[in-house]
Formats: sequence, structure tokens, C-alpha cells
Amino acid sequence: MTISWFGQSCFRLEGKDASLLIDPFSKEIGLRPPKIKDQIVLITHEHYDHNNLDEAEKDTMVIRNPGEYEVKGIFVQGISSFHDKVQGTERGPNTIYVIKWEDMTICHLGDLGQEKLEDHQVDLIGVVDILIVPVGGKYTLNYKEAVGVIGQIEPKIIIPMHYKVPGLNIDIEPADKFVKEMGLTPETTDKFKITKKLLPQEETKLVVLTT
Repeated sequence: MTISWFGQSCFRLEGKDASLLIDPFSKEIGLRPPKIKDQIVLITHEHYDHNNLDEAEKDTMVIRNPGEYEVKGIFVQGISSFHDKVQGTERGPNTIYVIKWEDMTICHLGDLGQEKLEDHQVDLIGVVDILIVPVGGKYTLNYKEAVGVIGQIEPKIIIPMHYKVPGLNIDIEPADKFVKEMGLTPETTDKFKITKKLLPQEETKLVVLTT
């Protein structure tokens, strides 16, 4: 599997027989939107920097709600959560996605804004190989809260997202405080290639993707 990041919460997961795109954004955020060439698109919530489907093909499978789905041998579970600390009353709901594909489990937390996960959410998420977590604060988890949620899930690999990068015109924090708080030396790459055999067995790995 190859994982690429376009900025904000937008990732492409590419496998042998399919590709999956998460949270495509519109150009208003200052970054270049990805061209939607994927068979599956996941939307974590209905904000313009996460739900741009303008270029999607008619036969693209779009998943935008909690529930269980299976497409092309990819199992997707959407889990209800909140975009803020007040039960969604400020910024609405958010869907966490757990993706089981190529014998690995990837969890994308979307714009999780809760201070921490509730016990039932942790149970539904289960054992995670790769966790994609927002760290930029203001609209999502901040760097300290992100570290706390990582401790609840205990993944093998951590990929931060939704933080300030050059060109982004949304006011959020960069990732440096998060990286320092984690205390791990990150692997920095533009495309992260991973298979089940390459998953770390004992120590946690931090991967910082470039756009």
C-alpha cells in the first residue's frame, strides 16, 4: 500500500487493485486539490475543506456516514464522533473511519475535536496498525490532545495531519510541537509505502508526509 497526503485531512491510499481518497478539499484553502481518480471516496464531515466531490466520476463509491461498508475487498467502518468538545453543537459531527485492507488496519480520525475518545469509540476502533491523527488544534485535537488519543489507541505507525503547511490559508498550528511532544524521530517522505511485513513489531514509528 502507498499512502500520500495532499494537506489538511486528504489522503490517498493505493493498493494493488484499487485506490481510496479521504476528505478531498476545494481550492479555497490555498492548496492544490487532488484529481479524483479513485474508486472509493470517504468524507468525514461536510465542510468545504473536506467534501469537494466536483471531479468525482459517477461510478465513484462515496461513503459519508457511519456504518459498515465493503467495496472491492476493502472493509470500511465509520464511527460517530464530534468535531468539537461540546457534543457537536459548535462544528457538528465527524466520522472516524477504520479501513481494513491488505491485512492491515488504518484508522483516519477525521476532524476529531473531542478532548479524548470515549470508551465505546476505542472499542469500535480496535487494534490499529496505522493511525492518521489531526494535530493542528483550533478546530481539531491540539498536539497534546493528539498524543493522549494516540495513547488510547496504541497504533504501530502514526501519521499526523490537519496542521499548518506552506500555502494553507486556514489558521491552525504547525506540526513541530506535536513531533517534539511525541519524542520520536520522524521518517519524512512524500509517499509512504507499507506492507504487513514491514509494520514495526515493538516500537512505535512516526511518519511525517510532505505535500
